[in-house]
Amino acid sequence: MVDREAGEGSVWLSNRGDDCGNLVYKKRLAELTQRAQKESGAKRSVCFVSSFLPQKCGIATFTNDLINAIRANTGDFSPFVVAMHGGEKVDYADPVKFEIRPNVEGDYRSAAEHINFSQAKVVSIQHEYGLFGGEQGNYLLLLLRRLRVPVVTTLHTVLDKPSNAQRKVLSEIADISYKVVVMSRQGMSMLKDVYNVSGKKAVHFPHGIPDLPLVNPNNYKHSLGLRERKIILTFGLISRNKGIEVMIKALPEIVAEDASIVYAVVGVTHPNVKQVDGEEYRLSLQRLVAKLGLEEHVIFYNHFVSAPELHQWLCAADFYVTPYLYPQQMTSGTLAFALGSGKAIISTPYWYARELLEDGRGRLVDFGDSQGIAANIIELLRNRRKCLAMRKRAYALGRTMTWRNVGASYWKLLGEAARRGRARAVLYEPVPEETGSVVDLPDLQLDHLIRLTDEVGLIQHARFIVPAREHGYCTDDNARALEMIIKYYRNKKDKELLRLLNIYLGFIYHAQGVDGRFQNFVTFERKLVEPDVPGDALPRAVLGIGALVGDPPTPAYLASAKECFQRAIVHLPVASLRGKAYSIVGLSYYLKQFPEETDIKELLRKNAQMLVSAFEERSSEDWLWFEDELTYDNAAVVQGLFVAGQVCEESTFMETAVRSCEFLLKHTYDGHHFSFVGNKGWFPRGGQKARFDQQPIEASSTVGMLRTAYEATGEGKYARLMRKAFDWFLGDNDLQLPVYDLATGGCGDGLNADGVNTNQGAESLLSFLSALICVSESYASRGGKGRSQ
Repeated sequence: MVDREAGEGSVWLSNRGDDCGNLVYKKRLAELTQRAQKESGAKRSVCFVSSFLPQKCGIATFTNDLINAIRANTGDFSPFVVAMHGGEKVDYADPVKFEIRPNVEGDYRSAAEHINFSQAKVVSIQHEYGLFGGEQGNYLLLLLRRLRVPVVTTLHTVLDKPSNAQRKVLSEIADISYKVVVMSRQGMSMLKDVYNVSGKKAVHFPHGIPDLPLVNPNNYKHSLGLRERKIILTFGLISRNKGIEVMIKALPEIVAEDASIVYAVVGVTHPNVKQVDGEEYRLSLQRLVAKLGLEEHVIFYNHFVSAPELHQWLCAADFYVTPYLYPQQMTSGTLAFALGSGKAIISTPYWYARELLEDGRGRLVDFGDSQGIAANIIELLRNRRKCLAMRKRAYALGRTMTWRNVGASYWKLLGEAARRGRARAVLYEPVPEETGSVVDLPDLQLDHLIRLTDEVGLIQHARFIVPAREHGYCTDDNARALEMIIKYYRNKKDKELLRLLNIYLGFIYHAQGVDGRFQNFVTFERKLVEPDVPGDALPRAVLGIGALVGDPPTPAYLASAKECFQRAIVHLPVASLRGKAYSIVGLSYYLKQFPEETDIKELLRKNAQMLVSAFEERSSEDWLWFEDELTYDNAAVVQGLFVAGQVCEESTFMETAVRSCEFLLKHTYDGHHFSFVGNKGWFPRGGQKARFDQQPIEASSTVGMLRTAYEATGEGKYARLMRKAFDWFLGDNDLQLPVYDLATGGCGDGLNADGVNTNQGAESLLSFLSALICVSESYASRGGKGRSQ
C-alpha cells in the first residue's frame, strides 16, 4: 500500500499492530485531511476505486474517460483515485493518491482509512472480476465495510450463473452501495432475478463513448498507409475469448469478393493473459494467417493505442467485427465505441451485442460462424445503400451514449448519493472479541519457499534457512506445496506462482510409477526411492492433484492431471487413517470440476465410512477418537469427515466429525491458547499428553478443521477458535514465542521445551502458509456478526 501524498517512495505498512504505528499513520492522515480541505474548497470531492492509467486495462481507460467527462460537465469537481495496482510497474500521476496491491488485505483497510480521512463525499467503485483480490474479489469488502461515505458501484460484469461465492460477494457490494450502475437492460434484469437486487437500487447508464463524427472512411485511411483499402477492424485487449480466429477464417471468401480488404487487429495482449500464456494466442493467429496465405490482408497492430490513435482507426474503418466466442458478456466498450462512430458492425450474439445492435443497427451471426461473417460483409460490400442506412441507425443511438451525456448522468447520481446516501462505517470483518485476537494477519511472503525450491522440487529440510540438500525431496511436501500454490494463484495471477506450480507438479508426475503409485523420496542426486505404499505420499498426491483438477490455472492442465489422479486413486484402499482423510479432501476438489462422476463420490463416501467405522470401533465415553493414541496431524482426520458430510450429506459423517472435533479441542485448547499434542510421547489413551515437541502441522490442520467445521455447522465458536489456532504461529502458545519468523518468511520446525526449533524446513513453512491462506479466505468470504461504529 503506497500513500502517494506521503512523498516519493513512502510506504505505510498496513499490518503494523503497534499503537505507535497507528498513531503516526492517523496523524499523517489528519495532516492530509487539512491540506485537502484547503485545496478542495467548495468542490465536491469524489474518490474513484479502480485500475487507472497508465495501466493497460479497459477499466483504467473507462475511469479516466469518466473523470474527464464529469470535468467537462462541471467545475465543481475534485476527483482522486485509489488505484488497484495491476502488478506491472507503472508510474502514476495525479489524480492517483493511493495504491492498493490487490492481494494484500491490509491495503484495503488502509485505503478505507485514507478515504475516511479525506474530503471525499462519495466513492465510485469500478467493479470487475479479477480486479480485486481474495476469493471472487471479496477483499473489496474489507474496504467497503469500513467506509463512512456513500458508495456508488459500477458493475462491468454481471454473471447469469454465479457461484455461491460470486453471488455472495456481489450481493453484499450491492447492499452496501447507495446505487449500482449497469450498462445494459439485461444487467438490470439479472440483478433482480439472480441477485435479488431491487429495481430501486440499480440504475442503467450506457457505456460512454467519444463524440466522433459520422464520416467517409476513405478520408482517414491515408495517414494509416491504407489508402485504397477497405478496412475490417477489431480492437481492444487481445485474449482467446475474443474469437479473432473466427474472423480470420472468414477472410478468404471476403478477399475473393474484394481483394482490397484488410483486417486490422488493433491492441495488445491482455496483461493477465500475457502474464500466464505470453503471446501464444497472437502467435497462433499469425500462424493461421500464414497457413491461409493472408499475409497481405491482415495487420496486427500490437500497441496499446492512445485515444487519438483509436479515433483514427475508428474513422478509417469500413466494418467493425466482434467475433466473441461466448454469450456471457454484459458490456463491451469496443462495441460501444464502434457503434458511436457509425460503423457497419457484424457481431456474434453475446448479451451486449444483442441489445445494442437490435432494430437494424448491426448484424448478428452465430458463435464461431465464419461463413456467416463472410456472407454479411459481402452483402454489405455489394449494397452500399443498405450499409449506409445501418451505419446511420447505429450512429443515431450513439448520440445518446457520448461521454458528455454519460458523465452528466454520473455526476447527478454521485451528487444525489452525497446528499442522500447514508453515512456509514459498518465493520463486518471479525473484530477482537469475535476472533480472540488483536494481532493483524501478516502478509503472505514466499521468500523462504523460493529459497527451498530448485529446478527439481521443494527440498525437505533446512539448517536455519539454508536448504539441507542431503535430505533431498519428498512427494508429500511437493504435493502440499502444489495445493497451497493453487489456492494462492486463485487470488493472485502471478507468473512466479505459476513457475513454482509447474515445478511441484513436474515432481509429482515424475514420482508416479507406471502402476499409479508414488515414490515418496528423491535424493538430491535425483535417485528415486522405493514406493511409499502405506505412507502419506499417495493420498497427499491425490490431494494436490485433486486441487489442480478442481481449479486449474488454465484448462490445458486438466487432461494430464486427471490421468495422474485416476491412476492414483485405485490404490486408495491401502491408505492410512490420515491418508483416507487427505483423500477425501482431494476427491472433493475433483468433484468441483466433475460433479457428475458418481464413482468418485462413492469412493469419497467409502473412505469416510472407514473413518466412521474406526471411530465406532475405538471410541468410548471418555475417548472419542479413531485410534488409541493422538499422534500427528490429528485435526486432518476430523476435517475429512466434515468435508464428507458436506459432499455426501450424510448425518453420520457430520455427527462423528462434531464429536471428535469437540474431543480434540478439549485436549488441545485450554480456554486461552492452543497447546497441541507433542511428538515426544504423543497422547495415549489413559496416559499423559506430551507437551513438547509441538509441530506446526498440528496448528495448520486445526485451522483447516475449524474453518470447515464453521462452514459445515455455522457455529461461530469454530470461526473464533480457527483464529486462535492460527495465532499459535504468532506466539499465542505455551511459550509465548512466535514460531513464524517474519524476518526470513520461514517457520520454525517445532515448539520445543527450550524454545522454538530454529531450523525452518518445508513442512513447517507449508503449514504456516496454508493456515494463513485458510484464515484469510475465511475472513474475506464471511460477513461475521458486524458492528457499527
